[in-house]
Amino acid sequence: MAERNAASIAGKVVLITGAGSGIGAASARALQASGARLVLVDVAEGGLQALAAELGPDALAVVASVTDRPALDLAVARGVAQFGGIDIVFANAGIACDPPTTIRAIEEPAFRQVLEVDLLGVWHTVRACLPQIVARNGYVLVTSSIYAFVNGMCNAPYAMSKAAVEMLGRALRAELAGTGAAAGVLYPGWVSTPIARSALGGHAVAAELVGIGFPGPFGRPVTPERIAEAVLAGMARRAARIVCPRRWIPVSLLRGVVNPLTDWIADRHRRVHALVRQLD
Repeated sequence: MAERNAASIAGKVVLITGAGSGIGAASARALQASGARLVLVDVAEGGLQALAAELGPDALAVVASVTDRPALDLAVARGVAQFGGIDIVFANAGIACDPPTTIRAIEEPAFRQVLEVDLLGVWHTVRACLPQIVARNGYVLVTSSIYAFVNGMCNAPYAMSKAAVEMLGRALRAELAGTGAAAGVLYPGWVSTPIARSALGGHAVAAELVGIGFPGPFGRPVTPERIAEAVLAGMARRAARIVCPRRWIPVSLLRGVVNPLTDWIADRHRRVHALVRQLD
C-alpha cells in the first residue's frame, strides 16, 4: 500500500500552507519521501526555512500569510516557475484561540483573526491554486477537524471555521466532478501540535473540559506523523474524506444522533457549567 501511495504521488507538485510545523511539516516530509516536489508556505519564516533546507532542492519555501491573497498568488507563480505547475494543494494553515474562551468573553479582533486564517485563508489558498488544479486534473485537500461535527463550546470561532471548511470542500468536490480535478476534506482528531497545547494540558480549565467532553480514546492525541500518513494515502486515492484517527468515523457518520445527545448532556452537566463560567 505504501509503495502504491508513493507511486501515485511521485513527481507531483504539492503546495502546502501551514507547512512550517505540525501537520503541515509532517506531511511535507512524507510527501517528499514519496517523490513529490513541494511549495512550502507559512507565515513563520524560521521553521519554514529550516524545513526547506532539510528537504533539499525539491522544496521551495515561500513566506506568506494565508490572509494575503496577492502573496498566495505569488507563491503559486513561484511554484509554477520552479516546478512547472501545481498538481495538489493542501490548504492546511490554521490557528485557535489561546487561551480558550467563550463567545461572550472573546475580544472581537481575536474572533475575526481565527476566521480570517482558518476559513478565509483556506478560501484564498484554494482560489489561488484552482486554475492550476483544474488545468492539471489535480486535487485539493482542505483541513477541517472533528470540530466540524462536535460541539465547539469554548472554541467557537475555530469550530465555526472548520464546519465551514468542510462545506467548502464538499461543495468544491461536487463542482469539480467531471472536470478531471477533485477535492477532499481532512478531519484530524486531537493532534500533538502547538495549536492543541492548551486543550491537552497547557490550560487547566480547557484540559478538564476536554476530559469531560472527549472521554477515553476520543481525547487521546495522535502524532502529526500519523496524520501525515493518512494525508499521503488520501491524496494518492484523491479521497473525498480523510478521517484520522479512524475512531472518529462512526461519530461523523452518526452526527445527527450524537450531536443532540452530547448537546443535551452539556446542557445539564453542572461541572461543565462551572468550568465555562471560569472562562467567561
